[in-house]
Amino acid sequence: MKIKIIDGVFNISKVEKIDIKHLKNEFIFISKTDKEISIVYRNDIKLDNVIKEEKNYKCFRIDEQLDFSLVGILSRIAELLKSHSIPLFVISTFDTDYILVKEEYLLKTKEILKINNYEIV
Repeated sequence: MKIKIIDGVFNISKVEKIDIKHLKNEFIFISKTDKEISIVYRNDIKLDNVIKEEKNYKCFRIDEQLDFSLVGILSRIAELLKSHSIPLFVISTFDTDYILVKEEYLLKTKEILKINNYEIV
């Protein structure tokens, strides 16, 4: 399975409101529930209304379109990283999944995935 490293460094923030101007950015993930609004974005973007923030994440994408009937793909990667004490943050979209790890875990994560037959592109 191919895993692509997305260019850039990412932040994960809890914000007060969504600013529509950020939607023009190439990579931004917004999640809104009855309890919070979270945004994942490249760290070169400045958000004005941040409540809480986690910085310096690298992003990996499962570089294949995943069918909804597939099971275990994300849990396998999560187990591999868990076994090496690497925390992760996951985003799922209609087509695929994204895994974010702190920048300090980038090399170890790549190594673990390669050893376990993932192709890093």
